[in-house]
Amino acid sequence: MTQSPSICPTLLYADAKAAIRQLTETFGFSEHAVYEGEDGGVLHAELTQGNGMVMLGTKGTGSEFDKLMEGGGPVGLFVHVDDVDAHHGRAVEHGAEIVMPPTDQDYGSRDYMARDLEGNVWSFGTYAPGPAGAA
Repeated sequence: MTQSPSICPTLLYADAKAAIRQLTETFGFSEHAVYEGEDGGVLHAELTQGNGMVMLGTKGTGSEFDKLMEGGGPVGLFVHVDDVDAHHGRAVEHGAEIVMPPTDQDYGSRDYMARDLEGNVWSFGTYAPGPAGAA
């Protein structure tokens, strides 16, 4: 990753280690950094996909962010991939819960959606948003 992304979605998981395994093994993310506390819980992790990054940690740490996110529901995230069908095949092989199979969209993208172990919805598709400010 040559330049840090300007925006990083941040998620909290009851089992952050299981989330990291699923995101890397099933959805092809790479571990950039994982920081664990003395109890072995994930304090902070950074996973990359292309030029994007998602940060995550363990629920219940008592941090200010943890307190603010308490009771928060699942979120939706979009990740650009070049080969949707191959990516979908990998997810299926790893037992991901597919909530929408690869589908051609009216706006020209091919997407599929999967739910992670804690209910967040991940969309993977060929759509590539333009740079900020471009219309």
